[in-house]
Amino acid sequence: MYPFLQTLFADAGYQGHKFQRALAKILPCLEPEIVKRSDQAKGFEVLPKRWIVERTIAWLNRCRRLAKDWECLNRKALAFLRLASIRLMLRKLCNPS
Repeated sequence: MYPFLQTLFADAGYQGHKFQRALAKILPCLEPEIVKRSDQAKGFEVLPKRWIVERTIAWLNRCRRLAKDWECLNRKALAFLRLASIRLMLRKLCNPS
């Protein structure tokens, strides 16, 4: 479905075998890369590639409908997530500055 995707960046919460099997079943050509925090780190530390995910989630959370989990069905929640993503992409395409 998305042949141009090569790497999936995820945090340490997704490093289990259950996630690996599900990902291999859905997108076999996608290679997961787990971004872990260093054991020697004290306090706040910027993790590589993590800021991209955090920024995208922050942009999507600007939509009031996605701020709370109102939907009873997953397909409705996914539909509103797609609408928010389309809105975000249109805004970026129409205002390239």
